[in-house]
Amino acid sequence: MLHLFPFATSRATGPRRRLVLALLALLALPGPAIEAARASGEAEAWAALSSNRGAIAVMRHALAPGTGDPAGFRLGDCSTQRNLDDRGRAQARTIGDAFRERGIAVDQILTSQWCRARETAALLGLGEVQEMPDLNSFFADRREAESQTQRLAAAIRGLPDGTVAVLVTHQVNITALTSVYPSSGEIIVGRPEGEMFTVIGRIALPAPGGGS
Repeated sequence: MLHLFPFATSRATGPRRRLVLALLALLALPGPAIEAARASGEAEAWAALSSNRGAIAVMRHALAPGTGDPAGFRLGDCSTQRNLDDRGRAQARTIGDAFRERGIAVDQILTSQWCRARETAALLGLGEVQEMPDLNSFFADRREAESQTQRLAAAIRGLPDGTVAVLVTHQVNITALTSVYPSSGEIIVGRPEGEMFTVIGRIALPAPGGGS
């Protein structure tokens, strides 16, 4: 697959170009160096959240086996949706514990209206959860992806200065916002800078027994 990267680099612009270049840099590193880089990024992410200076944690919902949603999906009916399993519930609780262990006070917890996201947000146990439709998944309909991502970015920029917020959403939404493809339960920490969301680091606490 390496032969695809030069083409991707030449065509990519902005955040996507930076992502491709970062991937190329990682591929050039030996295994221990990759792990060290990952640990460094995670430490920077936790440090940013601990500083109470407006770091935003954009989190993919915890492990919910499968892809997308079943036929007949209805937003208000969890029985029609793909939901967290026991490992995903344990993963969400573990992530909430990690925040508490570090003394991180969260000002706002915002979530997609999908059941697996709402349950993740509640199981974090970090405070009152508020639904935010612009965090809803557009996996099944990409026509609104660009405008919804722009609204989400504007909402993040509009948070009061110094707000530490956790936003629970979906892979497609996070990738559109940050150019990062997160695993289940992974947190992308960043800050709004002008029109951009600048990524500081990534936090990944796997579900018990594996799974992404």
